[in-house]
Amino acid sequence: MIILYIILAIAILLLMVLIHEFGHYCIGRMLNFKITEFSVGFGKAIFSRTNKRGELISLRIFPLGGYCAFAGEDETNSDDKDAFTNQKPWKRILVFLAGVTFNFATAVIFSLILLCTVGYDIPQVVNRIEINSSTIENMVDGSLNTNLENVPQEQQLQAGDVIISINGEKIDFAYGSNYNDLINAEISDLNTFLSGVRERGEDEVEAFKNYETFPAVVRRGSEYVDVQLGFYQVQIENSAESESELVYSYYWDVNVKAYVHTFWEGLERAVPFAFGLAWVVLKSLWLLITFQLPISSIGGPITTIATIATYTQTNISNILILIPLISANLAIFNALPIPALDGSHIVFTTIEAIRKKPIKRSTENMIHTIGLFILFGFVILVDILHFLL
Repeated sequence: MIILYIILAIAILLLMVLIHEFGHYCIGRMLNFKITEFSVGFGKAIFSRTNKRGELISLRIFPLGGYCAFAGEDETNSDDKDAFTNQKPWKRILVFLAGVTFNFATAVIFSLILLCTVGYDIPQVVNRIEINSSTIENMVDGSLNTNLENVPQEQQLQAGDVIISINGEKIDFAYGSNYNDLINAEISDLNTFLSGVRERGEDEVEAFKNYETFPAVVRRGSEYVDVQLGFYQVQIENSAESESELVYSYYWDVNVKAYVHTFWEGLERAVPFAFGLAWVVLKSLWLLITFQLPISSIGGPITTIATIATYTQTNISNILILIPLISANLAIFNALPIPALDGSHIVFTTIEAIRKKPIKRSTENMIHTIGLFILFGFVILVDILHFLL
């Protein structure tokens, strides 16, 4: 069964790369560039045919990428007016930008699908947790307390509430805070408070009832409502060896699920959400460069395939977040000014436009070639480190 998920993972990664190359192809065609080959995969050709425009369409043996080859793009000196290097700089820049743009557009489209089908980061209340002796082992009957007793019902969470912020912190995976992190922080504060209560020998039940609830903002229907959030206290009989003692456990008081957006809500949020994915990628890159993130935490194509296979095997719906994340990742990565990547080509072409003449073509080609080998070596290295460390 795992083989099927690996095949699915390869297909997804290949699709993302092909979308990138298809962007180059489409804009190249629109600007009347001469295209010599559009290839799916690398290495020896398994299948190929030439279309009526003289473009070779091929399927190659290693399905981990592809390329769109333009006539004369590697030539150092060509009098052919159709050669890629003889096209106007602004046209070439548009072609280089096309792959990144198509990847980001894919991230937006699949972000919309994600938000409108399963949701992602914004929580919605399903129901209040029903705690009783059948759900909590060794629960002492009648021991249920809450620190929400003095909060009016309309200021407590209700089924269907969409939680927008907690303690003034906006819930947003990229630009705000994570819902689970905020709740865990409140639980940690509660436990710290109760530790002091126990040390002072005070009544834990009364102290808990007087423990301050914390504020949140929810969307209830079409209105935004200020509410108070709190916890349950459950008394449990804990049998240890020959003695029994009564201890207290604490539970967050609602069940939540990811909020599923309406189509129009999803359409409004899809672009910021995709930018959020790109921002997460950039933050991770910064943490890597500043040695705050170990190199073993990232990976190349093999790691990507393994991650996709693992997550889709766990839950097939995970594919809905992986596709926009990989698309945003490819867009950001290819936009970097690293030799052999689109970002570097844009830098060289921009310099050419400013200088009114190109940097020596042989020098530029050599830089890109060296960059390509270093890039291949790097992705192989990070794949090895990811699985070894």
